[in-house]
Amino acid sequence: MTDLYHQAQAAAEYIRSRTTLQPRLGLILGSGLGDFAQQVENDVAIPYSEIPHFPQSTVEGHPGRLVLGTIAGVPIAVMQGRVHAYEGYSMAQVTFPVRVLGLLGVERLIVTNAAGGINTRYRQGAIVAISDHINLTGANAAAGPNEPRFGLLPGSGQRFFDMSAAYSPRLRKLAREEASKQGWTLDEGVYVAVLGPSYETPAEIRSFRTLGADLVGMSTVHEVIIARHMGIEVLGLSVVTNMAAGVTRSAEETEAQPIDHQEVMQTGQRIAQQFTSLLTALIPQLVG
Repeated sequence: MTDLYHQAQAAAEYIRSRTTLQPRLGLILGSGLGDFAQQVENDVAIPYSEIPHFPQSTVEGHPGRLVLGTIAGVPIAVMQGRVHAYEGYSMAQVTFPVRVLGLLGVERLIVTNAAGGINTRYRQGAIVAISDHINLTGANAAAGPNEPRFGLLPGSGQRFFDMSAAYSPRLRKLAREEASKQGWTLDEGVYVAVLGPSYETPAEIRSFRTLGADLVGMSTVHEVIIARHMGIEVLGLSVVTNMAAGVTRSAEETEAQPIDHQEVMQTGQRIAQQFTSLLTALIPQLVG
């Protein structure tokens, strides 16, 4: 059986056969945010189904294409959709695309997601920079045999690796400054990841708030773990597409407002212009 490293190599070699572009930056687009890929110039779009060993997206709002090209002159690889463990994929499969991006030469990664807002300061449609995360999925994508050959950057590929600054303070500062230039405030918050696919109960949300979480979702943390294993610098951005269970309940209500995926999709589309404006201006700064 071909090991994970050789599978990732095969995927990277296939992508190189389709384009001469050498991406410096990777971008993973979450639910409802896939339209940002239209900003890529001189693009080559490769369906995940054509890339050897690449997992296939099955969730609405995740088209399942790798788009390579440039934004503001920066060579970039954009994942138009991701896969999740709740779809039945192993953690190795969930994070396989990050492994491939690293082998393609990506040194910085922007991970985006649709998240539920736990912090009551947030409003639906807010964009929040992830400052840290809490992993409550019950797994870690780096578990299993360590593959030091994935350590392409200095200090990476180690069995035990640092996560004290998993979300780069430097990149967050650049993002905050760019948002300020555009006339709005980019808040920061802690993202808690759960396995899904069911949304959280109000009692779970109360417990997450006690733990210090501001946002909740079903993705991202394992991609970030593997990116850090490879020495890739990470910027995380959450779009608060809905308030988490129980957060929007008024004093008079006895039941929390229900949450549905269509609301998530619609909010992602509504803030698309602000999201696009931030990223297109920020991307050239991240590789400078």
